[in-house]
Amino acid sequence: MKKYFLALCLFGFFISFSQDIKRKSLVATRVTAPPKIDGILNDVAWKNVPVAKNFTMFKPGDGDPEPSNQKTEVKVVYDDEAIYFAAYLYDSQPEKIMRQLSDRDNFSQADFFGVVINPLNDRQNDTEFYVSAGGTQADAKVSSGNGQDFSWNDVWYSKISFDDKGWYVEMKIPYSALRFSNQKVQTWGLNFHRLIQSKREQYSWNYIDKSVGSISQYSGLLTNLENIKTPIRLNFLPVTTLNTSNFEGETVTKGQIGFNIRYGLSDNFTLDATINPDFSQAGFDDLVLNLGPFEVRFDEQRQFFIEGADLLNKGGLFFSRRIGKRPINYFDIYDNLAEDETIIHNPDVAKLLTAVKISGRTKKGLGVAVLDAITDKTEAIIENSITHETRKEVTEPFANYNVVVIDQEFNKNSSVSLINTNVSRSSHFRKANVSALLFNLANKANSKKLNGSVKYSSTKDPTDGTINGYSASLSYNKTKGKFRYGLRSSLADDKYEINDLGFQRRNNFSSFFGDISYQIFKPTKKFNNYRIRLSGGMFRRFKPNVYTGNFLQLNLFATTIKQFSFGGRINARIGEGRDYWAPRNNTDFLVTTSRVGFSSFVSSDFRKKFAYNASVSYNRHYGEKDNGYSFSFTPIYRANDKFFMSYSFNYDITFDERGYITTLDEGDIIFGFRKIKSVLNTLSGKYSFNDLSSLTIAFRYNWSPVVYRDYYTKLNDKGYLIQSSYTGNNDVNFNSWNLDLRYVWQFSRGSELSILYRNSIFKSDNQSSLTFSNNLKNLFEESLQQNLSVRLVYYLDFNKLKTWL
Repeated sequence: MKKYFLALCLFGFFISFSQDIKRKSLVATRVTAPPKIDGILNDVAWKNVPVAKNFTMFKPGDGDPEPSNQKTEVKVVYDDEAIYFAAYLYDSQPEKIMRQLSDRDNFSQADFFGVVINPLNDRQNDTEFYVSAGGTQADAKVSSGNGQDFSWNDVWYSKISFDDKGWYVEMKIPYSALRFSNQKVQTWGLNFHRLIQSKREQYSWNYIDKSVGSISQYSGLLTNLENIKTPIRLNFLPVTTLNTSNFEGETVTKGQIGFNIRYGLSDNFTLDATINPDFSQAGFDDLVLNLGPFEVRFDEQRQFFIEGADLLNKGGLFFSRRIGKRPINYFDIYDNLAEDETIIHNPDVAKLLTAVKISGRTKKGLGVAVLDAITDKTEAIIENSITHETRKEVTEPFANYNVVVIDQEFNKNSSVSLINTNVSRSSHFRKANVSALLFNLANKANSKKLNGSVKYSSTKDPTDGTINGYSASLSYNKTKGKFRYGLRSSLADDKYEINDLGFQRRNNFSSFFGDISYQIFKPTKKFNNYRIRLSGGMFRRFKPNVYTGNFLQLNLFATTIKQFSFGGRINARIGEGRDYWAPRNNTDFLVTTSRVGFSSFVSSDFRKKFAYNASVSYNRHYGEKDNGYSFSFTPIYRANDKFFMSYSFNYDITFDERGYITTLDEGDIIFGFRKIKSVLNTLSGKYSFNDLSSLTIAFRYNWSPVVYRDYYTKLNDKGYLIQSSYTGNNDVNFNSWNLDLRYVWQFSRGSELSILYRNSIFKSDNQSSLTFSNNLKNLFEESLQQNLSVRLVYYLDFNKLKTWL
């Protein structure tokens, strides 16, 4: 009974009501004649309207009043269609207002004004709208689990203007961009932000205490919203794409028409669908040479899967790159060929036919997200070299990918979630299902948090049968004040597997972590901010339960009053450990030795025309010859408010690293001592004609030669290496070249024309002894793959369309 009583007390401690926070209040005014969105605040609608003022510093200070010569005032009015904002951003030196033009959701070096709205008034789920002094828009969804998500975009309107008193912003946010109930009288959460980039100072209307809780918990109130109704939230985005590609002298041209739909199912829930999508203009992946035992993770580049995925990403069970990936039997088909057969066509991706997302949150904090996607059947074409007859073999059948998330928030700082992911294929192909329970509990003062998860996976494979596994984690963190600490434990058994629709590098582990940190929230005489963090951990294998390793790490980050940032890291591994992943068979292990490393970086003031980042690192293993170093330098030049250019050079070299090569037929596991060098050059630049039209360039070239000198085999049951008589040329010369040149014209809000030229080369051989110049010559003996893509997206809002008709 004592145990149950203590558990009940602990639970009650964490679910107690959230702290009381002083909240300013602003009365919204209904108007019959809305203001014209031109940035000139002389409309009748703005006269005799209550004003939000007396902003206080958010950072780098803490609650300091705004300077008298840079006051901020904001007015709010609304009608049956939208809510409107007028911001008076006074500045006694308007010539110093920074106005860099940039892409949407990226302000670069420019002042900005932001509106943060929470129609649910739950202090957890905000919608943010920003306008820069260059006229650029940014918008984001904010949630307690994922923070700011700037991938979310909607259609709203803004204009700016300047005079000798400062600058001004006028905004119109249609109700279709917000989620709210149909209550007769409503009160919304509200806050405003202003960044003065020349001083690197940010102010907010309602005071925000950075030392405790999250920013969303410090919103003020917008009252007196009466008789507003959610509109029919339905818009269409027809997408037309024309692609021309040329490779090895063969030119292929094809067009495609796709369709995106967004529909408001209710006050708070939205359906997003894409039909026959084309992702040819998605950004290129930053390819790297992977010599390790684990898969390299590439970021999602497809906008449909990036946008509004905050709930879907809870628990880390959903990795959208799995949808439309390489077919599941892409490689297996090569093992099943007859003696006289060759593969003449084997698609390396499964085509996405359609995908649907439903997401939203009720007034009582219940969030629901569902994603369902279907990929087409994928077939390889096999030819008999004697008879020239062809046959088809399915490498991936029609497949359905499904994610369901149910998330209940409560007490304005806590939540409990249920998650399920499922991949369904026909009977003789692999199926997978994963379920999870998550909880995130905070106490009344937002000073302590308890997070945990329990996850269960089940896969059904035609070869291996049904396999069930599980994973669990628990963490406790002090989240208030300058001094903080945390403890975390996680484990997964050897059957836990989520890679059909998630991303997992390893299972069969049991880990323990801890950290302590100290940071400041108010500037000192020399520093705007600094943070010191010491962390450490121990790793064990879950089955068998044996020790595998540890780590200890000290981190420092600081920014001076003059906006010069620097930091570094010292890390170490103490004593011998066991690496069960290097041998690639999940049973043998390789003994690891003590290791120490350090890295440091500096970053100059980015407000200046010329700025830079630089870093250096070094590491070595004790008892071995394994050591390496790296350095990087990134100069950035901002010629004017319309043009900037950035170049980055990275050099990394490792000597005498032990690396897995192969497993021989007789069972010997072969390792080699290798020298790995990586030279990475990247270039990016942009010229903005205005806030709606720009030309950008992105270039990346990665060269990674690898040279082996000696070969070894693992000594069974001991984990040590002994010399081997194995011979072979396993050197690698890896090259990846990408160049994108893109023009974008947003001819109306939500509609755009984009033209992309891309060329790329990929080559991997064993000529690792070539010099840099000779390697480039060797690289360009490969055929250059070139693509030209023209994409037109047109935004159609049902309410406007109905008016036109």
